[in-house]
Amino acid sequence: MTTKHTHRLIFGRREAGCPRCAELDAGSPAVQWSGTRRERSMQESLRAIRAHNCQASHCGPVCTFGDW
Repeated sequence: MTTKHTHRLIFGRREAGCPRCAELDAGSPAVQWSGTRRERSMQESLRAIRAHNCQASHCGPVCTFGDW
């Protein structure tokens, strides 16, 4: 977790007196975003569907796992 900015964020702009901006000026790494919440949720759902095993779950002749 990083220190919070104390001002309204404007992409690329740093404010004097902000502790997070001072950390960034001192060489602290910027936070890396790996995608939106929706994209992460879709990736998790896709992993669960691919990991599903019909024999272990005793699915019927038509598996509907992940169709929610």
